[in-house]
Amino acid sequence: MQPYEKCMLCGRACGVNRNAGEIGYCRKGSVPVLARAALHFWEEPPISGTRGSGAIFFSGCSLGCIYCQNEEISHGGLGVEVENERLHALCLSLQRQGAHNINFVTPTHYMPTVRAAVLAAREKGLWIPTVYNTSAYDSAAALSMMSGAIDIYLPDFKYIRPELAARYSLAENYPSIAKAALAEMVRQQPLPVYDGEGMLKKGVLVRVLVLPGATANAKLTLRYLYDTYGDRILYSIMRQYTPRQGLPSPLCRRVTEAEYDDVLSYALRIGIRDAFTQSAESAAAEYTPPFSRLEGVR
Repeated sequence: MQPYEKCMLCGRACGVNRNAGEIGYCRKGSVPVLARAALHFWEEPPISGTRGSGAIFFSGCSLGCIYCQNEEISHGGLGVEVENERLHALCLSLQRQGAHNINFVTPTHYMPTVRAAVLAAREKGLWIPTVYNTSAYDSAAALSMMSGAIDIYLPDFKYIRPELAARYSLAENYPSIAKAALAEMVRQQPLPVYDGEGMLKKGVLVRVLVLPGATANAKLTLRYLYDTYGDRILYSIMRQYTPRQGLPSPLCRRVTEAEYDDVLSYALRIGIRDAFTQSAESAAAEYTPPFSRLEGVR
């Protein structure tokens, strides 16, 4: 059975036949829909470097957070259908443009296609690292098929508390799904490896987004990550949450300096000595790509 015939790629485990046009939670069929394929300069330094990460943004999302900053593509469906051959050609095009890596953003619901595109592109000369940029709401069993195709895993670990996952993403099982997914990522890429320029070649870099009014969630997440993986993974403690109009309190505001500093201080107290952090200026709308242009895919 092909993976899209009874889709179990994410934590929703919808089981729909996407090859036959059935639509699950991600709202997408089996043909990839892309919203952008371009150099991207707003990832962590060992991902973006000086030349940018070759980011390929997929439309649709399995998680569907109510505060999503990329709502027009995750919920709204903006994008262009791209056949498999075009997808691996885009990887090679971004490499020619000087990208440090190929960065698949929100790829969970297209996992088999991403693997096929990477393998096809490598046969035609792709040599830069591949990045799997995800919400971590991935089936661990499905992720195992990505072994050998993905060099760098870049997951968000959004919630350690089921009640918060249920409130903001209608995904009470998120913590258990994300824990299993992360374990599989670390199994595949157990230690960070850098090149001579300080760019990440292999490894797992976990992002923890501090949400307003949810510092306890961020702290407990960091505690779990450090107790489980220590320095085998890299950490990014993010302050970039930018509220959209119409969100309920406390999501209607930015993270305060006191909240963010509290989380950073906690990270130091539990032993995290090396983490990427963000300034207050990172919480700005201009850091969200202009998807309506459909750059690189139109």
